[in-house]
Amino acid sequence: MGVTTYTHEATTPVSPTRLFKALVVDSDNLIPKLMPQVKNIEAEGDGSIKKMSFVEGSPIKYLKHKIHVVDDKNLVTKYSMIEGDVLGDKLESISYDLKFEAHGNGGCVCKSIIEYHTKGDYVLKDEEHNEGQKQGMELFKIVEAYLLANPSVYA
Repeated sequence: MGVTTYTHEATTPVSPTRLFKALVVDSDNLIPKLMPQVKNIEAEGDGSIKKMSFVEGSPIKYLKHKIHVVDDKNLVTKYSMIEGDVLGDKLESISYDLKFEAHGNGGCVCKSIIEYHTKGDYVLKDEEHNEGQKQGMELFKIVEAYLLANPSVYA
């Protein structure tokens, strides 16, 4: 098993607290409302496993994430994708470490560290990461637009 690590930063005029609440704390409710391809997000067991189900016909059926940390004081979350179509037969898991920090005039920079844990001797290609990053940024931009259009939400 190998590990390939990428880092990324995204800035937004939305405050770190609002973005954290939307993307982390209330994601189970907000994401299905904003993304029509997401059917629902349900907690399993003690709530540390989240299953995101997609609508019929979507290229992805479901994803399961294991939540390791949700620190609303320091605006940090750590979780891993542990199951789902995206992992295929080449990835064991994908770990995410996100931190939301104040930036600029009330805005935020979201810093992420993403670790791909591969199966066997498979070497992750940059294109594979770039596709996942693109999808993550689409979600980020959709939530950002929603928060900018609704300034009292998560205030």
